Amino acid sequence: MRDSSVSRFAAGRLSPTRRATDLRRLRDEQFDVLVVGGGVTGAGAALDAASRGLKVALVEARDLAAGTSSRSSKLIHGGLRYLEQLELHLVHEALTERGLLATRIAPHLVRPVPILVPLTSAAPPARVWNRAYYGLGVAAYDAFAGIVGHGRGMPLHRHLTRGGARHLFPSLRADKVVGAIRYYDGQVDDARLVVNLAGTAASLGAAVVTSARVTGFVREAREVVGVRLRDLEAPGGPEFDVRARTVVAATGVWSDDMSQMLSDVGVRPGMRVRASKGVHLVVPRSAITGEAGLILRTPTSVLFVIPWGGHWIIGTTDTDWQLDRAHPSASARDIRYLLDQVNTVLERPLTTDDIQGVYAGLRPLLSGEADSTSKLSREHAVVEPMLGLLLVAGGKYTTYRVMAADVIDRAVRRLGGAHLPSRTDELPLLGADGYAAAWRERQDIARRHGVTAGVVEHLLERYGTLATHLLAMVAADPTLSAPLPGAPEYLAAEIAYASLAEGALHLDDVLTRRTRISIETAHRGTETARHAAAVMGDALGWDKAVREREVEHYLARVAAERESQTMPDDLTADAARIGVPDVRGFTGNLLEADR
Repeated sequence: MRDSSVSRFAAGRLSPTRRATDLRRLRDEQFDVLVVGGGVTGAGAALDAASRGLKVALVEARDLAAGTSSRSSKLIHGGLRYLEQLELHLVHEALTERGLLATRIAPHLVRPVPILVPLTSAAPPARVWNRAYYGLGVAAYDAFAGIVGHGRGMPLHRHLTRGGARHLFPSLRADKVVGAIRYYDGQVDDARLVVNLAGTAASLGAAVVTSARVTGFVREAREVVGVRLRDLEAPGGPEFDVRARTVVAATGVWSDDMSQMLSDVGVRPGMRVRASKGVHLVVPRSAITGEAGLILRTPTSVLFVIPWGGHWIIGTTDTDWQLDRAHPSASARDIRYLLDQVNTVLERPLTTDDIQGVYAGLRPLLSGEADSTSKLSREHAVVEPMLGLLLVAGGKYTTYRVMAADVIDRAVRRLGGAHLPSRTDELPLLGADGYAAAWRERQDIARRHGVTAGVVEHLLERYGTLATHLLAMVAADPTLSAPLPGAPEYLAAEIAYASLAEGALHLDDVLTRRTRISIETAHRGTETARHAAAVMGDALGWDKAVREREVEHYLARVAAERESQTMPDDLTADAARIGVPDVRGFTGNLLEADR
């Protein structure tokens, strides 16, 4: 637990000094719970354990949210299609979590987004059937969330005529729709939520160390009592042991690798995880005229068209992936599929010239007998393949907190003694406290700090009440108020803050996850890289050689991704992408993931 004389912000600050301190703790202390994997489930598990008063450490081989947890559809949702599959408990669970996130846990990061279910043209009897069928589904969706009450966090659905649908979404083809149903789900910057989770865990005493790769388990007889760790920021340094009473692996699509590391004692995983690739396109807001998102049925899954600030996110695919898991690649086939699907309902078809960004992520699905990954379970599982080691995998981003609570409940039972039950449903993340009041007073905040209201709104929507710390940085160094070249909606202060308070260690961390410049600009961050490296270098004390290396790596990564997206299939796209080595100095595929 943190010292009561230290503020939550100071205690949760993931600074370079904090990383050095936490590395020493990893070497010197024994932890109750050691979490491997810095994605949403791992960060959530670390927070859950720390909030119960346990001594906790979190290690991640790359960056927070470096894998699946920064490459989602940016939605906090129950999953309308799960109603059709009669996974009612999963829908109810997810909608409950949506309400908690939007109203209590992270209202600064999760907000309502309207989405249209278009009702397509058909003969009159079919039109009536379609409206009744989808209307019943959306009504059930609202009912599962709770018809009234502050906890639901979203407005209720509404039926629209053809005119009403096209008023909200003028780009819809008139000959394709006879009306629509508008409902609401939650939208989130997925990577920022993970950073907030990790920072909040740190504020409660958890040691949080990224760029720390697990290379094996420490065992005594047939019990796991820790892990072997390599600090990737000190590649010449020796590996060292981290001792823990329980190890929790939240490693997503790398879950099977954990058990393989214990193959010498005949350990079986107890579950199998399959990777499903989801590709998303990012296009400018001007490419489509609409004030709401869309959800469309496709031959294999569903397709979302979601407003995202000055952009639209279009996705996703749902295909099996068995190649490089650290850097899944989008092929030309994936891109063409998404364009073909969305163009069926748009008056002005999109082309590859409209695309500003592309990203691909891997969903960890619990493997079953289904031939298609779209039919595999989105539920999660917790197993203990060996005494002292817990694996948690599967699930949905939205239900990360439930997954975290389940695995820590299991750890607590194993540890014995009197420990508190999970209370993360009542624990606001850093930046959430006072957010509603700060939003109401944003004009006054802008006047007090001598900035525009637009700047304050931008910072509040990304940092919540922690925005005051960025404004203080700007007051101390006015050069940090400058917009970034090639990405004027972001301030230089955000790069410095990511480096000094959010655990960012490399240029890719700030351009791809702390900000989303890599997917929101046509140049994909190449025009911003050099200036961002200068700001980051000043904050972290980089010399000229390090700054140049960081820029060169980032430019090479973007070039490789662009090339991969012109390749005809997964195999050739993967070959193009993996040609650039990881900036952290390793290219192995064990335990580099997060979920």
